[in-house]
Amino acid sequence: MTGSLRNIGPKSAAWLRQVGLRSQDDLRAAGAVEAFMRVRRAGFKPTLNLLYALEGALHDQHWQSLSRERREALAADVERASQEPPDPADPQLAGPVHTTVHVPDTVAARPDDETQEPPVA
Repeated sequence: MTGSLRNIGPKSAAWLRQVGLRSQDDLRAAGAVEAFMRVRRAGFKPTLNLLYALEGALHDQHWQSLSRERREALAADVERASQEPPDPADPQLAGPVHTTVHVPDTVAARPDDETQEPPVA
């Protein structure tokens, strides 16, 4: 989706993919406010600029060209949506994203490790 929508850069596109919005049609079906809320509920920390960018992308216009009234209305919609609990039956509802770090188990035993045999004299 990165190159296909105005205002949507690589980071925003990655967030959208991770919450199940993989195409312009997916974004259109969800709308700017719902897409923004999915990103937020997934544990990311989007700013309102993402909201405006999504709205601009849906109307093929630069996000800064949205009227002040439209931006205020979108922010109010997000505030209302933030007060409502997400619908657990929503199949598009994304859970939190977790990062897994692999630590190899070939860590050398320390000399003060209690499980190590004492040296033979």
